Amino acid sequence: MDFLGLNLTWKLCITIMRLVILDNYDLASEWAAKYICNRIIQFKPGKDRYFTLGLPTGLPRQHPESYHSYMWNNFFKHIDIDPNNAHILDGNAADLQAECDAFEDKIKEAGGIDLFVGGIGPDGHIAFNEPGSSLVSRTRLKTLAMDTILANAKYFDGDLSKVPTMALTVGVGTVMDAREVMILITGAHKAFALYKAIEEGVNHMWTVSAFQQHPRTIFVCDEDATLELRVKTVKYFKGLMHVHNKLVDPLYSMKEGTEGDWSKILLE
Repeated sequence: MDFLGLNLTWKLCITIMRLVILDNYDLASEWAAKYICNRIIQFKPGKDRYFTLGLPTGLPRQHPESYHSYMWNNFFKHIDIDPNNAHILDGNAADLQAECDAFEDKIKEAGGIDLFVGGIGPDGHIAFNEPGSSLVSRTRLKTLAMDTILANAKYFDGDLSKVPTMALTVGVGTVMDAREVMILITGAHKAFALYKAIEEGVNHMWTVSAFQQHPRTIFVCDEDATLELRVKTVKYFKGLMHVHNKLVDPLYSMKEGTEGDWSKILLE
């Protein structure tokens, strides 16, 4: 899956896990986008504070299916960002281990990642931390599971021979170090993964489950993704939507420079 890490400045030390349930994919995406927008505007990140994570190895930067091409065509070219502030792992580096080590160093130098945003696979993997990955792993070269290769084949005209079989990825431990984690889970095909993520215990075969132990995790999902959850779980978190919506309403403006009282909102 693809991930975006933003270096912000976190001011609170409260332990909260949220499950935000929206009616459909579009509404879940909109809620997440508004939340991210508010967080960026509130904390005003600057130079060397953007980290884009998860570039499959073996593809040149110019390849239309490379992560670099994807991020620039779908996100970076549409926003006001200095290209020097977008840090993408280079899957074609001469020394891949050195590339991974340097990436970890850049994160530390920037003061860590405050907001890590990403999705998961149907098998519950986050970034390219496939089932069985260490829950304390760091940025490294990872062999991809066949399920992941098959899922990515659609980007290569169904030709498995063209799909990368290895990838550079941040580790579960790298993500766990982020001050806040947002995980997007949509669709019935990921319902069992969401169940494993929040209703069963931590298990390295479902790496997303590690974030039960993170001090600040927000799972954002649609109705279809809740099909495997207990009814009382869904009812409980739906009953908190009036609290969750305070995180995205009002939507802040860069011109206004508005900052909400997040301590009151998060403590409700």
